[in-house]
Formats: sequence, structure tokens, C-alpha cells
Amino acid sequence: MRKQKIVSIVGAGVIGAGWAARMLASGLIVKAYDPSENARKQLLLNTRTAFKSLRKLGVNKKAKLSNLKIYSNLKDSLAATSFVQENAPENENLKKKLLKEIDRLLPKNIIIASSSSGLLPSRIQSLCKHPERVCIGHPFNPVYLLPLVELVSGKKTRKKTINEAKKFYEKIGMKPLVVKKEIEGYISDRLQEALWREALHIIKDGVASTQEVDDAIVYGPGLRWSFMGVCLTFHLAGGETGMKHMLEQFGPALKLPWTKLKAPKLDSKLKKAMISGTKKQAGKYSIKDLEEQRDIFLIEIMKTLNKNQRNNFPNWGKSFNKF
Repeated sequence: MRKQKIVSIVGAGVIGAGWAARMLASGLIVKAYDPSENARKQLLLNTRTAFKSLRKLGVNKKAKLSNLKIYSNLKDSLAATSFVQENAPENENLKKKLLKEIDRLLPKNIIIASSSSGLLPSRIQSLCKHPERVCIGHPFNPVYLLPLVELVSGKKTRKKTINEAKKFYEKIGMKPLVVKKEIEGYISDRLQEALWREALHIIKDGVASTQEVDDAIVYGPGLRWSFMGVCLTFHLAGGETGMKHMLEQFGPALKLPWTKLKAPKLDSKLKKAMISGTKKQAGKYSIKDLEEQRDIFLIEIMKTLNKNQRNNFPNWGKSFNKF
């Protein structure tokens, strides 16, 4: 009988816990390490909470919380592993030293993927003896539900590493996106950052509240983006000739001063507006309450998207695989 695969999680914060839950749901044995005793205690609680949502999507028949092993020693957490997902804080020097240590403790054929959300892989792999097996595997929160993972190569990353990482992520129900060029922030965070900067300007200038900014996305373009993204949405906006007419008709608007991509200064007034605005939006609900509601909404949206893609657009591929 084939043994269950063992994977390692290094760093057990929100992202690490999300990875642990997703991998457990896929029937893997997860060995998790974190130097913080508090993080190790919180990991089991976060994983248990995530499993409530995952069971609604369906989990592997071998999936069980008892397959989560938690360690205070890095070396022990890496023993017999087949894949490592590093989730340390977004600090280049910290990641470089940590990856160097992980690299030293592992056989050279084991892939090390970093959950960095914007650092250059060439820099964080630079102290490793075997940098060819180090890459970026950037997920999105909540990792246990959202399928996108961006794969980014460093200058010394082998193509084989990316190919094998891609296969691994697909097996745990993810949608790997291989980024063609090494770039800070990768793809999705750059797009999110542009929208975030514009939102800050709108609030700073008194044009709208945080609630109104969110409503403008939730009840407008966000609904379209969830199904067909930005480019295909604008292709439809061009009518029968699609993007060609879209560019001809709306292209000149790009020269208008509609957006302010340079971020505004986060002074005390803007910070107060952002903090008070989002507190008002949250109302009586705690962060945990909001996370639970988010998961419920995401599951229903993902089920709908999966059904429509499978039945109506089979060539688009399966973006929301079940475990």
C-alpha cells in the first residue's frame, strides 16, 4: 500500500495554518514548525476552524486533523518530507537565513517553496547551497479555500522545480499561475495594490467612505471579475468587435487624470478614516465572525463558478477542484 505523503510547513501564522489545512484536506500528513509557542498553539485552533469550511467542499477520505504534527524543532519538522512550504514574515534577511537553514537540512531533491507576497526569489535563494530547488509559491488568504498560487522562479531555479511544484499544487486543488518573469509583487498583488492606492486617494479626498468604496466593487465590477477577470470583461465591453472596439473607444480615456497610482501619504487623518470606516462596517461582528461569513460566501461563489465552468465553459479548465 502506498504511504501517505509527508509535507512540511515552516511558519505557522495565518498563511501557514491555511496551507496546513488545505494539505490535510488533501489527505497529506503535515509536519508544521514555528519557533513561537503561541503560534504553535494557535495553529491547531486555526486548522480546526478551517476544516469546518473545507468539509463543505469535500475532503480526501484520508483527511484528518490528527495528521497534523506540530514541532518546536525545525530539523524534526523536515524529517522524511516530500515538499516544504515556508511562511516566515515578509522580511528578506529573515527569509534568506531561514531558507539557507532549511536547504542545509534537506536532501537536494526536495522543493522549497516560499509564500512570499512580493520578494524576489533570486535574492531569498542566494544563500542556499541548492538554490535550483527554491521558488516562490505565493498563495492568497484564505489559503485553504482560494485556489490561486503564483509560481515564480529565481535566476537559479530549475524549470523542473517549477514543473514539479505546479503538479503538487494541482494535486491539492490549486490553480498554479506560472509568472513568466521575475518581478516584485508578482501579478495579483500588483493589481490589488493599484486598486488599493486608488481607494486610499478616494477616501483621503472625501469622495467616499470605506463602505462606499467596497460597495462600488462588491455590487459592480467585482461580480464580473469573479467570473472572467479584467481583460475578458473589457473584451465584452467592446460589443461585436470586442477588445478592438473597446481600445478604440475607451483608449483615449487613459490620458485623462482619472487615477492616481502614486500612493497618498498615510497621515493620521487618513489612517483615522480607514480605521474608523472599517470598524463601522464591521459593526458588532468580530474578525472571527467576519472570517466565517467570508468563507460561507466564498464557498457558494466557488461552487457556482465551478458548475458554470464545467458545464458551459469546459475549455477554461477546472479552477476550483475539490479535494
